[in-house]
Amino acid sequence: MRNLLPFISSHPGGRSALTCRFRCGDACFKETPNTSDNEYAGDIIAGAVSRRSMMRAAAVVTVATAAGTAALTGPSAPQAEAVALAGHGHQPGHPHKPAPSGARGLRFSPVAPNKDDKVTIPDGYAQNVVIRWGEPILRGAPAFNPDKQTAKAQAGQFGYNNDFLSLLPLRGERGRQVMVANHEYTDEILMFRGYDPANPTREQVEIAWAAHGLSVVVVQEENRTGKLGPVNRHPLNRRLTATSEFRMTGPAAGSTLLRTSADRSGRKVLGTLNNCAGGTTPWGTTLHGEENFNQYFANGTTDMHKRYGIGTSATERKWERFDRRFDLAKEPNEANRFGWVVELDPYDPDSTPRKRTALGRFKHEAAQPRLTSDGRPVVYMGDDEKFDYLYKFVSSKRMKKGNSRAAREHNLTLLDEGTLYVAKLSGDSPVTEIDGSGKLPDDGEFDGRGVWIPLATGTTSHVPGMTADEVYVYTRLAGDKVGATKMDRPEDVEPSPRTGRVYVALTNNSDRGKAGKPGADEANPRNSNKHGQILELAENWDDPTSDGFAWRLFLVAGDPDDPATYFAGFPKESVSPISCPDNVAFDAHGNLWISTDGNALGSHDGLFGVATHGDRRGELKQFLTVPAGAETCGPVIQDRRVLVAVQHPGEIDGASVEKPASVWPDGPGKIVRPSVVAVWRKDGRDIGV
Repeated sequence: MRNLLPFISSHPGGRSALTCRFRCGDACFKETPNTSDNEYAGDIIAGAVSRRSMMRAAAVVTVATAAGTAALTGPSAPQAEAVALAGHGHQPGHPHKPAPSGARGLRFSPVAPNKDDKVTIPDGYAQNVVIRWGEPILRGAPAFNPDKQTAKAQAGQFGYNNDFLSLLPLRGERGRQVMVANHEYTDEILMFRGYDPANPTREQVEIAWAAHGLSVVVVQEENRTGKLGPVNRHPLNRRLTATSEFRMTGPAAGSTLLRTSADRSGRKVLGTLNNCAGGTTPWGTTLHGEENFNQYFANGTTDMHKRYGIGTSATERKWERFDRRFDLAKEPNEANRFGWVVELDPYDPDSTPRKRTALGRFKHEAAQPRLTSDGRPVVYMGDDEKFDYLYKFVSSKRMKKGNSRAAREHNLTLLDEGTLYVAKLSGDSPVTEIDGSGKLPDDGEFDGRGVWIPLATGTTSHVPGMTADEVYVYTRLAGDKVGATKMDRPEDVEPSPRTGRVYVALTNNSDRGKAGKPGADEANPRNSNKHGQILELAENWDDPTSDGFAWRLFLVAGDPDDPATYFAGFPKESVSPISCPDNVAFDAHGNLWISTDGNALGSHDGLFGVATHGDRRGELKQFLTVPAGAETCGPVIQDRRVLVAVQHPGEIDGASVEKPASVWPDGPGKIVRPSVVAVWRKDGRDIGV
């Protein structure tokens, strides 16, 4: 029996204070924005217990076929719930009989938890740095020089703190793909020598504006290896920054809530900020979630500013000194133009990216679509804040197949028309069995039912007392009003391309159970939740347009020796420890890959793979770890290559350019640089087989 790994940080998860300061504006140390008195999930559960028998009976009708295997007259209700979520996987009380070789796609020797200042990968694998912060990607951009940075140079170079990654095919150019990357935030202390936080210069601020946003860069594969490198100055390469032009589209575009003195139309926005995770659409575009945008705006004046976490004083970066739009006392609507999902066409370098108002405004972590049986996209989304909500959007329009100009133009309208929903969950165990410790209830699982509550469809609001424009712009308030379930920081949400089940990464919540805060409930079963969990959701009838679903916790993260952890019923002595799940992705075998943010177990963050079906469902293995101070982001899992974005390496309290806390990726004497890394098997075979 291993000793429990130590919890070593006083900050949420294992983050440094420096990361909290620059990435989210110390959100975890401020009053939780959601102070609504809408019904807590624990209260819902208490009321649901008396209806438990009725719910189980109803489940035969509403859930039995969620896995596509049962008819209306099929299994009993308890069996139907198991079929809906487990499929052919492990069911409570059924012993595992694992094959000795492990789950297909995960047949590698797991990396041990460590604190090494490098990217550590399994035996038999190789890696390379694909691209670093500051590498030139546009024609005319100079080579990176940390001591001679300029805003003009940065606008042609790869941005800072890469997060979401997407790799798309590039027809007609053998061995090449289009890589799209988010650049979430800047840490000026690690970017500039002698940086004075109280008095940033205009040049430093303009460099930071240029280092935010998105990068599009074509990458070339090396023959006979998995190595990737940028194709500098390719015609598709592009930088979008905090000053690039974006267009508001959808039902709230042009609203008076989006108009400013600089844009009286409410349709033209400069910039995109704090792009965290995202998604890749079936029609060949990428989606980018604007997350902690609140920290860039000073002098919040309204209750709605407060609900979105905007402070009443100066900001960390002091941008309001150099552009009035960041001062809400002067431009109270400017913040309303951020917090959206952005859609980008990476194949058209002249296109204007669109902010999709139909998908609502909140701290978007990600947005990953799936298609209905008749070709309509459904997008699942999480609001990354303690006690905020889980959403989905169902389009009213069908995708057109093909790459014709007409098809592409049509598909670029898919996310402008449809219905926005928020989730309300109920558990099926007595509230007395959810004690906040993480102990499993008597039925052996944290599970239950849920409903999708409609918020708005086009110009029609479904929320009493709110117009449709208000629902889209103040989506958090709409969720408050309809009693959505307060979750433990819902971050990336991904539907499985094999099964349709939806996986929700709930990173942590240090405030769960504190005085005056919601206590544990079946979907969020631990008070002072340091390690997070992953929720698995099956839509009724496997129909993503359904208004109801079954759910259960797939993983309850932490050290496997801790009784308050759960790995889908898989033997815990055979899994890797994991803490603070953040971004997720799927491989071709249906395994879920999880990157972590703020490991609270004393090891560096990493990337993990876990089987979601079959006899080894719940088997979790660590594939890599990242350097000191870094977070693992953006995973892309291809057959023969894994890509990760190594974000904020060296971001450790007390670090600076003069006193680096990491020497990655280029060694001693070089500035620490966020970078993208590719990993592949040395023998050239598929990952994990």
